[in-house]
Amino acid sequence: MEIVTKIAPIILALIMLGLGLGLKIEDFTRVLKTPKDFFLGFLSQLIILPIIAYLLIIIFRTPPEIAIGVMIIAAAPGGVTSNILTKFANGDVALSITLTAVISLFSIITVPLIIFTSANLFGITDFSKDISMTSIALKMFLVVTVPVIMGMILRKFAENFIVSKIVIFDKINIVFFIIFFIAAFYQERENFINFLKQAGLITLILNLTMMILAYYLAKAFASGIKQMKCIALECGLQNGTLAIFVSTQIFGSDIIYVTPTAAYALIMYVSGLLFVFLLKNKI
Repeated sequence: MEIVTKIAPIILALIMLGLGLGLKIEDFTRVLKTPKDFFLGFLSQLIILPIIAYLLIIIFRTPPEIAIGVMIIAAAPGGVTSNILTKFANGDVALSITLTAVISLFSIITVPLIIFTSANLFGITDFSKDISMTSIALKMFLVVTVPVIMGMILRKFAENFIVSKIVIFDKINIVFFIIFFIAAFYQERENFINFLKQAGLITLILNLTMMILAYYLAKAFASGIKQMKCIALECGLQNGTLAIFVSTQIFGSDIIYVTPTAAYALIMYVSGLLFVFLLKNKI
């Protein structure tokens, strides 16, 4: 896990910088114009997703080490990938970007809170030395919030250039994640099958359950079809890089805690692409 531990903060910061480059103040004020869709997505991802994860852990009687890993991925916000797949699915991209941005900023509080609360419930105490909820929040602030703000400032001073290259920046973000994932996979290639054996089933069910549940919640309460697609994808595609970063910060290089994140990362791309394929021209 040495490679993952060292490059996760760098890759995450670069990804969040790229997210910031695609944001304007209007992306946040848009919440005031369409609050129903935003809060439906916000509550689905921030509250319902961790609750579903916890219920599945209880149902499957998941071992504590795997259980906390599942809660880490459930607590993570959506990633840039959800914005791109929302675009491919003809969903509400503006809503997707807003949800990703706002929940990412909230994550410096919600992620440590959910994880440390879960750890207490599961009886897990083997945290790395000098790790606390405050220290994790501070580290997340430095690699999540600061790069986003820097990206927004850069866009403010170079609006025309950034806007003209925004598609390229989105692709670069995907490349960053792929590089990170390949590096992590290569280092842990001998454990790959073990990842799926230990955490594949619960992460698959979590992913599919949440995407389907979010889709039908949005179908009942959201403004339209584009918003339904967006909210379902936001709830199914989590920021795996952030989840791995948090896991390694709290539990060090112990691979067992990262196992659900690795399994989920594999599953969510397959399910996300399948979702886009099935629904893009169907509804």
